[in-house]
Amino acid sequence: MKHLSARKALRRPFRFPAARAFAIGIAACALAAPALGQAQDDRMTPIAAPAQPDAIELGTGALPGATAKESWHRQYGSRFARNVTVATLTPFLPDPAKASGAAVVVAPGGGFRTLSMDNEGYDVARALAARGVAAFVLKYRLRQTPADMAGFERSMQEMFSGVARTPLPAPASAATDLAPQLADSTAAFRLIRARAAQWHVDPDRIGMIGFSAGAMLTMATTLSATEAKPAFIGNIYGPLGSMTVPQDAPPMFAAIAADDPLFGNRDFKLIDDWRAAHRPVEFHLYEQGGHGFGMYPKATTSTGWFDAFVRWIDMHGMLKRAR
Repeated sequence: MKHLSARKALRRPFRFPAARAFAIGIAACALAAPALGQAQDDRMTPIAAPAQPDAIELGTGALPGATAKESWHRQYGSRFARNVTVATLTPFLPDPAKASGAAVVVAPGGGFRTLSMDNEGYDVARALAARGVAAFVLKYRLRQTPADMAGFERSMQEMFSGVARTPLPAPASAATDLAPQLADSTAAFRLIRARAAQWHVDPDRIGMIGFSAGAMLTMATTLSATEAKPAFIGNIYGPLGSMTVPQDAPPMFAAIAADDPLFGNRDFKLIDDWRAAHRPVEFHLYEQGGHGFGMYPKATTSTGWFDAFVRWIDMHGMLKRAR
């Protein structure tokens, strides 16, 4: 499972829900859900940073004021990165014989303090590439956490016990609050479009999918007036509170579990807002699945979200190969 949410405003009408969610969301770490049949080892075990030979630096610079270096740990059999100070994009390209021309930027979640690189990043990208979709895992810059694992775990324990929670600051624009992350997502779209011919990608069929905090970044990227406008978006267990939907909003696929401890008991007005704006939207509310189900195989119907997402983008003509 994972992270939590934030209340932010992109423009004034764009608000992420609830002050408490904001305080938790900024601080939360990955609470990964174990795979079916896998030992439920929730310990965070430090690991060496894996080789990332295909990762491309996005050129957005180092995180201002950062002192802690990037580090990785394993939990529930998956790898997580934290203290990311330099953003990268890792391509997962389909077999040319299967390539559809569609592409997706994949934004893992982790409360903007860590990134679920396997469950919500690499595993998603590999599955998309197998369906003929070029996928690009965005390792965006994160808020700093204590460099040592013990300090990081203490900070998380304090956050969940309420010790480290700070009062909600005055509402600010997402362009300010998420400035490094928005710069990273914009640079990702710019790079894919610049190399579209090399990667056999149609510049008009580049979408974005995000998980929890990554879903928040996906929505911020979509609703900010930037060059990074996705052709379609996936909001996977992100907050679904009301916001102003622009007339040119892309088709949206949303999925969440009713027993999600973070957002399952909140309203889903974003779906109504999308419909009121006469924009295409598909919404899956699963009975069970918790938060952070991602690509973990679980004995719940939430495991079917990926197949539904691929069928949905196909329905919108995104997987039609150019003749």
